Amino acid sequence: MKIQSLRGMPDLFPEDLERWHIFESKLANIFHSFDTHEIRTPLLESTELFSRSVGNSSDIVNKELYSFLDRNEESISLRPEGSASVIRAVIQKKQEQEKHKLWYQGPMFRYERPQKGRFRQFHQVGVEYLGFEEGIAEYELISMVLQINKLIGISDYTIKINHLGDRDAKELFCDSLVTFLKPHINELDEKDQARLKSNPLRVLDSKEKSTQELLKEGPKFQDFISDDSKIFLQNLVDAYSNQCDIQIDQSLVRGLDYYTGIVFETVSQNLGAQDALLGGGRYDNLSRQLGGKDMHAIGFAIGVERIIELLNIEKIKQPLKVGFIIAGEQIDKKTYKIADDLRSANNSIILDSFLSEGSLKSQLRRANKNNCSYAIIIGEEELKNDQVIWKDLSEGGGQELLTSKEVIDKYTNL
Repeated sequence: MKIQSLRGMPDLFPEDLERWHIFESKLANIFHSFDTHEIRTPLLESTELFSRSVGNSSDIVNKELYSFLDRNEESISLRPEGSASVIRAVIQKKQEQEKHKLWYQGPMFRYERPQKGRFRQFHQVGVEYLGFEEGIAEYELISMVLQINKLIGISDYTIKINHLGDRDAKELFCDSLVTFLKPHINELDEKDQARLKSNPLRVLDSKEKSTQELLKEGPKFQDFISDDSKIFLQNLVDAYSNQCDIQIDQSLVRGLDYYTGIVFETVSQNLGAQDALLGGGRYDNLSRQLGGKDMHAIGFAIGVERIIELLNIEKIKQPLKVGFIIAGEQIDKKTYKIADDLRSANNSIILDSFLSEGSLKSQLRRANKNNCSYAIIIGEEELKNDQVIWKDLSEGGGQELLTSKEVIDKYTNL
């Protein structure tokens, strides 16, 4: 029998990864422009990290963690999200009192039913602003989200925002919600009944129409948060309403227990039922929950598989590609010296070196198929005279004979 990949853990081939590479390079440029720096944390962490951060009542901990005992009989888990690991790393380095603007990328793992845009091994890119209290950080992160959507060509989206208040406001709201829903407990489906007992706030996120109809008459989060929080929420909407579709959504709570204050999501109807492609919020209490000192924190994460589906690759300028064709039967080390010199002269261009033998006609067909704009052709006669043929592969393009020095100058200035 052939060995298959594990369910929900797909392979990514070169033709798949073209979009990924473009997306990752664009993101890195955006983060650099915001003076945000990369951090890398391990795939494996102590299971306790996620039970204390995400919450024992969450589906992630109860149903989706990939956990096992190591040889020391200690429970370890593949990370299901990135924020907890970043906070753990900062605490471990005793840097909670410093300010950090960090980003990360990599695979995450959750045992759930694979479906379109959702896998058991999936990839996230995340941003964490640590040490910045509520205020300017929220504005900067939403500005970053707008830049991300613009540079990758996403225009049809909505930013939903809400304010969860502080811990006391959350507890008071949850008590009120439970009191309201208890008389209607038999009208809730099994999943929402379980949420009401373990984490009432998650009922707001229910996909059941009957639950949502009930909630229309229930308590509103806005009645439990401070006037300052309401004003801050409205100011965010006012600041960005002329740049994007941004809305207050009082049912938005996000799926992780550690959020307090502002929460937000970017959704797109192009993704179907699972429409969120980016989400985050403020989590000022997480450092203390994990044994560290008090530390303000806000961040967001992007589901890479989901946003790749929306990436408009045609609107993004592709790197220039030049075919390098050896037309003669005799291969000389001078040929590869020319290729080395070209790559050294301009490494922003892809020099597609054709290593397999074939007729000049077949190699030119391949250069066109590979979207090469030009071809550099070296035959035995050209090699003997220290020359190359420079061919423009656009329709009606000509060709010229150049010395090896002239072709390097031309290549450098493309």
